[in-house]
Amino acid sequence: MQELAASAPHPALGAFELAGALDSAGDEAAADLQYTAATRAGLASIDPDRAAQLVVQHASTLRNLRRIDESIAMLRDAPVHPATGAAPQVFLALALHSAGRSDEALRVALEAVEPGLPRYRRSVRAYARALTDHEDTRTGEPGSVA
Repeated sequence: MQELAASAPHPALGAFELAGALDSAGDEAAADLQYTAATRAGLASIDPDRAAQLVVQHASTLRNLRRIDESIAMLRDAPVHPATGAAPQVFLALALHSAGRSDEALRVALEAVEPGLPRYRRSVRAYARALTDHEDTRTGEPGSVA
């Protein structure tokens, strides 16, 4: 795969594809370096579809590397793009769950699927809001979702 990546029409494309292969092979640390290289090489300007996918894949890799706060930040800033649909929100829910923020994770997951529901959308929205729009019994502070 490294040889194929080196012969890609643009370094950003090669780094992205290599990152995905490394990720699939379970070498997240090496994948992280390649995702970063693809971003720095300008993937967003040459292939917006792959750049949107990169955000989801790289954030998932960061979560697997236990760099959960970075993963959450990346997914919160993820672009809305047809190539990924609701995937950024789904992976954000996973990262929030990994961070021990289960109510917020469930809210994000419900909000991600709510637009596609044929019925019960208003109820699901209300239940999702109720998960975090309450007073935190540990701190006395209102709950919130950024």
